[in-house]
Amino acid sequence: MAWLRLQAVAAVLALLAAAGVTHSFEFHEATVDAIQLGFRNGSLTSAALVRFYLDQIRRMNPLLHAVIEVNPDALRQAARADAERRRGMATGALHGVPVLLKDNIATCDALNTTAGSLALLGSVVKRDAGVAARLRRAGAVVLGKASLSEWANFRNVHNGWSARGGQTRNPYVLSSDPCGSSSGSGVAAAANMAAVTLGTETDGSILCPSSFNSVVGIKPTVGLTSRAGVVPITPRQDSVGPMCRTVSDAVHVLDAIVGYDKLDAAATRTASKYIPRGGYLQFLKKDGLKGKRIGVPNEFFQGVGEKQMRVYKQHLATIRKHGAVVIENLDIATGRQDIVSNEWTAMLTEFKLSMNEYLADLSYSPVHSLAGIIAFNKAHPIEERLKDFGQQNLILAQNTNGIGHVERARIRLLKKLSANGLEKMMKEQQLDAIVAPEHYASNHLAIGGHPGIVVPAGYNEKGVPFGICFGGLQGYEPRLIEMAYAFEQATEVRRPPTFKP
Repeated sequence: MAWLRLQAVAAVLALLAAAGVTHSFEFHEATVDAIQLGFRNGSLTSAALVRFYLDQIRRMNPLLHAVIEVNPDALRQAARADAERRRGMATGALHGVPVLLKDNIATCDALNTTAGSLALLGSVVKRDAGVAARLRRAGAVVLGKASLSEWANFRNVHNGWSARGGQTRNPYVLSSDPCGSSSGSGVAAAANMAAVTLGTETDGSILCPSSFNSVVGIKPTVGLTSRAGVVPITPRQDSVGPMCRTVSDAVHVLDAIVGYDKLDAAATRTASKYIPRGGYLQFLKKDGLKGKRIGVPNEFFQGVGEKQMRVYKQHLATIRKHGAVVIENLDIATGRQDIVSNEWTAMLTEFKLSMNEYLADLSYSPVHSLAGIIAFNKAHPIEERLKDFGQQNLILAQNTNGIGHVERARIRLLKKLSANGLEKMMKEQQLDAIVAPEHYASNHLAIGGHPGIVVPAGYNEKGVPFGICFGGLQGYEPRLIEMAYAFEQATEVRRPPTFKP
């Protein structure tokens, strides 16, 4: 009798499956691996997933302002992905997976690419950004554009504010800083408004919002991911990387977007040698801390609150417990202030040159130069909140006159500061990584083009998240992934947003 009952159950399940009725899929906090499993077992389609995230955006974006616009073509892309899957043509882990791109990453479709500024609204790009093209080849669905601090915060606005997107809000504590400039990417990932997101970083713009919004952010080695088609600040430091809810998700995205791009040839050719055969997923190891040498520089922990410091000390104990050698009380010869002053001088000139070059490559643009952007803001002072934020940084950049003797000297000095600072300390101590609170190591990582990974580390008394950063030298992504993943699995800190006032 038992086998007859089993046969009857199987027959009912077969009829339900034939009718398109399957066991339910848990959309909230869904990982890339869970999504792909849902695709395989029939409990999920790309179209259903896109509809879920579009509904999340519709309901939550009026509160969070994390998304500037959604792609009117997203459902059609999802339907195509579903059709390809039925024909056995799925191309990888991101096939059919919706992704939000920061609004400084160009897409050659119905979406705008504006860096949050009204000055670029209606501009037309000639092609997808290099990373966007790679995501499309991987089968991902471009869901829309994420908000950001306008001009990637080069204009020095409030973290997360742009004329197009308004003020992005932290989903854990709404009155708290979402950080920037990749604010929308971090908030959208945290609040389940997309499966995965992309951000960009020049100095702290992935690491900080990842920390403040309790997500994982990978700032890759400069050149590991193409910057072609990304609204620029400086080619010396700009990088594109994933911001996701888990290390595994971020690594899936990283695998899809790394590689050579002829439109960013010099940097991507140089960094391509760091891409491991077989990709980065192989470094998701639960024992990834075992045998690692991890340094704790003193300067990064100065000024950290008492409760937060207790949590970091507990995490250092956990890291030791899982087999790492932790070397504390290290000093970096290069101070942060030395970096910042020289970095800024070089960046002003590089921003003007890079921005003018980007604008010149557009098929159409309402503005054609940095001077045009400044003039636009003057003509639209209310919309661009000129009285509140001004545009002093844009004006300072406009007043530069190319890479001259002073700028070359500052760039040489930055290379020296990196070589004699973080790089020297890590080599002398034979470190696999340094750890730092939140984004506090970003200056040192930025000037050397070095990678960092932020992982959720805790929540303060008010419920505001904070992260821990594993940083290394150029090409250290494999070992950083091992450590970040092992730490994440050992601590399991992250929890969904609470939306406190």
